[in-house]
Amino acid sequence: MSERRTVFAGSALPVLLVAPQVLLTAVFFLWPAARAVQASLERGDAFGLSVRFVGLANFADLFADPLYIAAIWRTLFFCGAVSLISMGTALLLALCADAVVRGRVFYRTALIWPYAVAPVVSAAVWLLMLHPQVGWLTPALERLGIAWNYRLDDAQAMLLVILASAWKQVSYNFIFFLAALQAIPTSLVEAARMDGAGPVRRFLTILFPLLAPTTGFLLSVNIAYSAFETFGTIEALTRGGPGQATETLMMKVYRDGVVNLDLGASSAQSVVLMAGTMGLVALQVLMMRRRRDVA
Repeated sequence: MSERRTVFAGSALPVLLVAPQVLLTAVFFLWPAARAVQASLERGDAFGLSVRFVGLANFADLFADPLYIAAIWRTLFFCGAVSLISMGTALLLALCADAVVRGRVFYRTALIWPYAVAPVVSAAVWLLMLHPQVGWLTPALERLGIAWNYRLDDAQAMLLVILASAWKQVSYNFIFFLAALQAIPTSLVEAARMDGAGPVRRFLTILFPLLAPTTGFLLSVNIAYSAFETFGTIEALTRGGPGQATETLMMKVYRDGVVNLDLGASSAQSVVLMAGTMGLVALQVLMMRRRRDVA
């Protein structure tokens, strides 16, 4: 069977087709990234009237700051918790939805809806549930002996932003897990069932290994989401508090750059955050490639 290829008569049409995406990437990613790298090597005066080149001094000051080191560990914990909860919940829901026979369309549609909710709206939903004064779940927690006030308790504040951020991402993960489950031949699962393998055994030996490429892809996406796209949720819920209990690297970039107007330090932080995220994603892609080559 011969391979079918699309052949263009000239180069004008292909260039026109890819030009919008190249232009958007250059304007909204490459140019801001280059400008951030440039600003990270500079330092302005107290009045913002002049800047001078300082080399790597901003980066040296960052890694000598214990508050920044604490923010790094806090962000790693936050990204790991959000990814684990959102992916684990999405996988469980996908397994349940894949087994539903009646009302399948309704269940799948209802599980996808939260992805369309904006981060700030997601934060408002969780505030209505767990606000110390007006949250409708707060009295139930008090009856259980839990003194809930995320404005004063560091652990409760972190738990709240993790749950709100993970809930927002569950629907995205659910779509991919469900599509991957539907692509698995039913004959493999039926053969394992006839051999006496239970649901847990079938999942561990057949389904989960076949879901490895999708899991690796979603892990990369969820890490990037947790690092960058949760800013609106955290800002609306806790503003990084109490103290710095929920101040992730993205929140610190905003606070130092926009609030404190320290553009050099803020740019250096954004470069470190971008490099770290790209490094984690590249490592994940490399591991998935090695796994595929071995298979």
